[in-house]
Amino acid sequence: MADEIAATLDLCGLKCPYPVIKTENRLAKLRPGALISVETTDPLSAIDIPHFCNENGHVLVSQERREGGHRFVIRKRVD
Repeated sequence: MADEIAATLDLCGLKCPYPVIKTENRLAKLRPGALISVETTDPLSAIDIPHFCNENGHVLVSQERREGGHRFVIRKRVD
């Protein structure tokens, strides 16, 4: 099913710019339209991940604050 999470990244403990770099690298391996879940603890991720999605054509499906960090669900752009 297209709406299932294809991958989950636990990037807790990593500081900027690594959450974005690792998210970008993982997205590169997925098919267009795939969903990825990313969990971070870096406070800057709340700015960096949405900016990364916007700049690269990916869809930020959801963003939520969790205890100690954030969780993002991203849909890889469809070219």
